[in-house]
Amino acid sequence: MKLAIGSDKSGFTLKEAVKAWLIEQGHEVEDIGTQEMDKPNPFFDVAPLVAEKIQSGEAERGILCCGTGMGMSIVANKFQGISAAVCESVYSAKMSRAVNDANILCMGGWYIADWLGIQMTQAFMNTEFTQDLEEWRKGWLVSAKEKVAEVEQGIYCENNS
Repeated sequence: MKLAIGSDKSGFTLKEAVKAWLIEQGHEVEDIGTQEMDKPNPFFDVAPLVAEKIQSGEAERGILCCGTGMGMSIVANKFQGISAAVCESVYSAKMSRAVNDANILCMGGWYIADWLGIQMTQAFMNTEFTQDLEEWRKGWLVSAKEKVAEVEQGIYCENNS
């Protein structure tokens, strides 16, 4: 799978560990943002770059790491078609995909250990929308996703007129 990954200084170590694991697993990873600890890029500059890669189809999913994951999520979610989920456990990473069809995993380098970030990434990568859910729930979630897309379209149409 082709991924875009990025971090600021606070998420750099976590991003590097996750990136190494993804490459080891055979994924194509484009690293955007902070490349060296002594040359950091702020979260508000990195998140748009990853979001735009997903919007354009250049990447299927993204991973963003900052101190808490929240700054990256807030910025990435400003972009149409982006669902960036802040996750703090393997379960939340899995459910962000199964229930919400998140396309960006956001994690906090201040409190997510490298090993946990890798496990969370594995769950995020290996879970598809509505996977392992009851049939009635799958139908409801597909409808809910369509309604959210309508809300999003309305917002972007109103702001572009």
